[in-house]
Amino acid sequence: MKKLIVCLICSVAVTFAMAQQKAVTETGDEVILYDDGTWKYVNEEDSEAEEIPTNSTEFTKGKKGTFLLKSTKVNLGFYLNPKEWGFEKAAAEEAVEYSLQLKGEDLYGMIITEKIEVPLETLKRVALENGRAVSPDLKIAHQEYRVVNGIKVLLMQMNGTIEGVKFSYYGYYYSSENGTVQFVTYTAQNLLDEYRATCEELLNGLVEITD
Repeated sequence: MKKLIVCLICSVAVTFAMAQQKAVTETGDEVILYDDGTWKYVNEEDSEAEEIPTNSTEFTKGKKGTFLLKSTKVNLGFYLNPKEWGFEKAAAEEAVEYSLQLKGEDLYGMIITEKIEVPLETLKRVALENGRAVSPDLKIAHQEYRVVNGIKVLLMQMNGTIEGVKFSYYGYYYSSENGTVQFVTYTAQNLLDEYRATCEELLNGLVEITD
């Protein structure tokens, strides 16, 4: 059962750019067509375009983050506690550079890296629309800008359903001229509050590598 849930949830975000189509109805309304046969009006996205607040807290790496995972695509690293987190590096051609799991628990993570630069607002929209291709009811539950170890990121919590499984994404989205990163944790919706502090500790290990 655990492997099934991981596969279902992972299917939303492992691909950075899923196929999307737009069409115009007979009445002139523009709609987005999803691969699963569902659709929605383009102007329904307006609710997602609200102004994003900035959290004034300065977020920094925790003391437990002693092991540094380094990306081979962007100049960023990800500190984690190796006693708590297991990780696996994906094949070079895959979008997900690292997959993570909290040992013995139902909390997972992924690090998706691309060499292209994408504005954060665009990255937000792409992540949301891609997710809706698999989970049409996917919605942003919370969003804010943060500064993490001197890096400006977008924090997003997105909730959705796949095959009856209610899940939550909780992660950081970052982009610069050096590339783009989606550093995301995910679990069942009913477990997120229990794991939130652990998610924060992991995510705040995001650092820029200058040497």
